[in-house]
Amino acid sequence: MGEQHDIDDEAPIFAIAVAAELSGMHPQTLRQYDRLGLVVPARTPGGSRRYSLRHVAQLREVARMSADGIGLPAIARILELEDRVRELHGRVRDLEERVRVELERRPGARVFAAGSTGSVITLRSGTRVRRATELVVWRPRHQLEQGGSTDAAPRSSSQE
Repeated sequence: MGEQHDIDDEAPIFAIAVAAELSGMHPQTLRQYDRLGLVVPARTPGGSRRYSLRHVAQLREVARMSADGIGLPAIARILELEDRVRELHGRVRDLEERVRVELERRPGARVFAAGSTGSVITLRSGTRVRRATELVVWRPRHQLEQGGSTDAAPRSSSQE
């Protein structure tokens, strides 16, 4: 059995005549779409157009939308938005992969606690923080200004 070779959808491999044949269009139509910016192929160093499988799919889509009565400016905008969506999907995949790798590298590193100064500290999963056992007595400020405890005698006018 022969080897199966996958062709990159983005690889510019088809000359204009082949792309026209695959898309069911006339080569002059492809040239016009290139001039309008609808489907812009890659160029060889000599300036010849080279189309990818994605370009051929876009040409077929342009033909379908045009047959449905959609104007070329609207088709151009649709293709532009589809390209943007494709780009954003790629970015999301990349970010998801980065998050997955980060989580694999640092399992459990996202446990937090309050440090002794009140700052937030990161702990390894399963690590326990030693709790403080000191007792703190709180008294309202107005009691401290009056000289201490609530059962203290009122101050005389000579102290003021």
